[in-house]
Parts: sequence; structure tokens; C-alpha cells
Amino acid sequence: MRVFVTGGSGFVGGHAIEALVQAGHEVRAMARSDKSAAIVEGFGARASRCSLGAVALADLEGCDAIVHSAAFVEEWGTRQDFEVTNVEGTRQILEVAKAAGVRRFIHIGTEAALFSGTSLINIDESAPYPTRHRYLYSETKAAAEQLVLAADGDAMTCLSLRPRLVWGPRDNSVMPTLAKIAREGRFLWLSGGRSHTSTAHVQNLAHAIVLALDAGQGGHAYFISDGEELTLRDFLSALMRTQGVELGRRSMPGAVARPLGALVEGIWRLLRLRSTPPLHRFTADMMSSTITVCIDKARRELGYAPILSVKEGMKALSEASRAT
Repeated sequence: MRVFVTGGSGFVGGHAIEALVQAGHEVRAMARSDKSAAIVEGFGARASRCSLGAVALADLEGCDAIVHSAAFVEEWGTRQDFEVTNVEGTRQILEVAKAAGVRRFIHIGTEAALFSGTSLINIDESAPYPTRHRYLYSETKAAAEQLVLAADGDAMTCLSLRPRLVWGPRDNSVMPTLAKIAREGRFLWLSGGRSHTSTAHVQNLAHAIVLALDAGQGGHAYFISDGEELTLRDFLSALMRTQGVELGRRSMPGAVARPLGALVEGIWRLLRLRSTPPLHRFTADMMSSTITVCIDKARRELGYAPILSVKEGMKALSEASRAT
């Protein structure tokens, strides 16, 4: 199968390319720059010089499927930042995919599309979107997923994978951010890190992506995780120890962090500051909530089962860190 990947130079997209190539698929990947082109070609894809929101019919010529992993996932940004990439970029590539005769569209979503500030405990795919969104990332990822699922039809099968807390080698988000604030002495647990979480090793997610090329119902979403549940303190402490970083014991009650995050974010918005605030609502609310997902539907309809346990993934990260 010939597969087009967006976000291929990123964390999830890069692992998706490698898994697809290993499974025998021909991969073409979006590349906005010479640097991105070199990265995706290093993973085994052929670079296609285009950008999200400006994908041409020629870019998708001969492609059977699309894996859409590109997204604006920064901690901070304007409504335009999030909407242009997450919503309008998704809308445009869906339109071109239909015109190009692409038969399958796999969207990389997130459980955050359902998050409105309260715990989500062992939720399955029947859990509804919030009636009111509180975070730009959640709102725009939900809107993008809804566009994808609504585009499903006889001409093109469209589905969404929803990983929770993606981690693993080449992570350019969670580990670097935690390492930076820990080394600066700014890391604080919220409510002692006692909230529980599901996690999704990036190689487990890549495995699910390969499966979704042939399995899964159009118009449906599927949660993806490692099939395990840990406290945030246990998981993040173990994760950062693989990099030689200790997160310490300092903690702030979630009941204090949540209004403080809203206050700080409000000040940044009022003053139109472009810098990332030291605390904001999404992080404060997410880090003080339990977020766990049920993967029974993925097991049943995708044939999914984790190929790596959390323990195995941590061991591999530790060995890779020592090797460097």
C-alpha cells in the first residue's frame, strides 16, 4: 500500500513511517523544508515538499491511505495558531484526499478532545465531547476529529486513533519539558502526583496505525494505550530517571494550582504575551486529574494488543540513554 504521512518529521509521524516501511508499505511524507525532507527520508519515506493547508492533488497521486499526525501541540498559542493547523489543515487535506481517490484516512487524535477539566476514568469511545471546551488544544483537536469522522463514506474510510500520553524514544515534548523545568528547580507535583493515567508508548501507537490500514470501522474512534494504569508520580518519575533526571518531592494542591493556572493564563491573554506562561489551565487541570482509557474496542476491532509493556519501554529508554 502507498501511504502518505503528515507530521512525518515529528515524534509520532517518524515512528509511524518506520513501522509502515517495516510492514512493507511504500511511504511518502510531507516535508515543509530541506531539514524535514532529510529527516523523513532518514526514516525510510520519500519526501513530498508541501505543507499542511496547502497539499496539492499531485502530492497525493497514487496514494491509497493517509496517516494524519501533524498538529499544533505547543503548550501555548493563539486561537489562530491552533485552528489554522488543527482544524483548517485537517479540512484541506480531507478535501484533497477525496479528490485524489485516497481510500483510507487515519487521523491521530487524542483523549484530550474529550477533556474539560474533570477526571476521565476508564472511559470508552461512547464518552461524549464536552458541550463546552475550556482549552484551545482540546477544542481544535475535537473539531478536527469530528471533521474526519464526518468525512467517512463509501469513497473513503475515515477513522481516528486516540492515544493517551504518548512517550518513548525521540520524544520532543514531554521529556525535554520536564527535564528543563526539573533542572531549573521549578518542577512541582500537583496533589502529590496521585492521579492515575493511561499511557501509550509510541511504538504501540505505530503498531496500531499499521493495523488501522486494514482494520477498524469508518466513522469510529479508537483509544490506544499500553493497557496499563499508573499514578502520574510513578510513571513520570520512572520516565525521567531513564534520562538521569529526578523530579523531587515538591508538591502543590490541585485545588490551588487550578485557579492559579487560570489566573496566570488570564494575565498572559490580557497582555497578549507571546511567551509561554509558567502555569496555565490545561497543564494544571490535566496534571491534577485522573485520565484512563479503555482499549477493548481497539483490541476487538483493530486486533490491537500492546507490543511493548511500560517496563520494557522504560528499560529500552534507559539503555539508549546510557549508550549516549
